Amino acid sequence: MAWFSLNSGGNPTQPNDYTAVGSPSCSGTNQICAVQTTANASNKPNLTPALKDEMIIALHSRTSSANVQLKA
Repeated sequence: MAWFSLNSGGNPTQPNDYTAVGSPSCSGTNQICAVQTTANASNKPNLTPALKDEMIIALHSRTSSANVQLKA
């Protein structure tokens, strides 16, 4: 699996709004910063329903998870 950083002003539900990174660097408020998942054919994140659920839970609890990094 790889890390993908959400582009500034990007929509976290759109794979094209992410860039592959070695490791995420997150700063700011409690928003999606990066996700860890497999890459699709275009080297963009595969945003599965399970990962989207994990994103929702991370935002709701304001806590990063294994596959979702929030801006802290």
